[in-house]
Amino acid sequence: MSREAVQVETRSSRTESFLRRALLPTALLAALVAACSSSDEENAGPEPGTELLGGQTTVFDVSRSAFAFPARNLDDAARNAFSLGDHFFNRNWVTAPASISGNDGLGPTYNATSCSACHFKDGRGAPPTQAGERFLGLLVRLSVPGTDAHGGPANEPVYGGQFNPLGILGVPAEGDVAVQYDEVPGQYADGEPYSLRRPTYVFSNLAFGPLSPDVLTSPRVAPSMIGLGLLEAIPEDVVRGMADADDRDGDGISGRPNDVWNIRQGRATLGRFGWKANQPTVEQQVAGAFLGDLGITSSIDPEENCPPAQEACRNAPSGGEPGAPELSDQKLTAVTAYSLTLAVPSRRNWMDAKVQRGEKLFAEAKCASCHVPKIQTGDLPGYPAVSRQTIRPFTDLLLHDMGPELADNRPDFAATGTEWRTAPLWGVGLVKSVNKHTFLLHDGRARGFAEAVLWHGGEAAAARDAFRAMPKADREALLAFLEDL
Repeated sequence: MSREAVQVETRSSRTESFLRRALLPTALLAALVAACSSSDEENAGPEPGTELLGGQTTVFDVSRSAFAFPARNLDDAARNAFSLGDHFFNRNWVTAPASISGNDGLGPTYNATSCSACHFKDGRGAPPTQAGERFLGLLVRLSVPGTDAHGGPANEPVYGGQFNPLGILGVPAEGDVAVQYDEVPGQYADGEPYSLRRPTYVFSNLAFGPLSPDVLTSPRVAPSMIGLGLLEAIPEDVVRGMADADDRDGDGISGRPNDVWNIRQGRATLGRFGWKANQPTVEQQVAGAFLGDLGITSSIDPEENCPPAQEACRNAPSGGEPGAPELSDQKLTAVTAYSLTLAVPSRRNWMDAKVQRGEKLFAEAKCASCHVPKIQTGDLPGYPAVSRQTIRPFTDLLLHDMGPELADNRPDFAATGTEWRTAPLWGVGLVKSVNKHTFLLHDGRARGFAEAVLWHGGEAAAARDAFRAMPKADREALLAFLEDL
């Protein structure tokens, strides 16, 4: 037997053993083992490990809980930390003072009462689907022209950096916001029609007078929580190495990093998280969400979100221990550990010929120039499970100009009003199962994969036009590939 044949047989045996230890449903296990045990000719398409989007952290689940599992390779101590963070992530916070110590501090103004209210089942939020429905899983950032002391957005002077439509007893909510849509018709090159919906946001019942006349607003849907630790473990030089700010290779793609303020380090570092890559670490992202969404202070964000004009907000009682942040460092660490170790589900149909053709079309249309398929993680101190993994996140973590149609016209550190971070695509095919919707893009305007592609502009205009020019069968194949991620 040749060396190559031995390598194939050994890899197949190892993979089969790995799958049998995964405690998968019998039918899925049989299909996976059969695929991994078949001949070279049958497996000529996909690269080995293609289905393992999160490397060895990957889980095999297609249920409504597919985003809620710990990384498969966590040890017992890390699983205990994950469970503790899971508890705090799903906890409902209450108004201070409360009889249960450490469970209070909600508000004074806020968007939700728990992390999971927006990231339901660790998944993706959605815009309202009915008139009068409250925003939950969709928030609106606010700012005015200029920057703060660290180069970030300058808060709107009366309503702060985030619009909070809820307030605790005795504290006025900031007001209401609603979204309206206009249909934008179009057609593919073969004549098949489509329609996109363009959102408009309307503020009303403002408790402290009108917003600043030069206010900048940006709606943001809560993204899914999976794979965050793997993204943090990607070495900085790898991310920066993918940048091409001056488009030196002439391909029309000019991704660039966002350097943002790192509170722990007291300096600007690489941004990785958030729709505009405006947060450098998962810990800082978690702390920012606790403050902005729930009104819970921490050692990273110790000041209540109460602009000077909001007197009742500033005079409201704080929660937690006197003189201490409402979210203790222990709880912040627990929720951070949880967020860093949520697993990415595997692909399901990577052996399907239609899906394989769609993946090829995805690459040919240059979608993979930004949605980079494969990256190697480095070492993330304290988190060996996400370290040195071959992952398939379909992102470069860089900023790209997406054109005027998707622009929020609101700068965020180095990100301009037309730039967005490349969104990871892993798990996107399971959003329908987990969250019972298919609303995509930063504000949920797209009602599925096709609409999301068709909204792309700027650096992605050529990829969009390639998709629009494809025959129907090719479009369906590309969409089948996205549904498999």
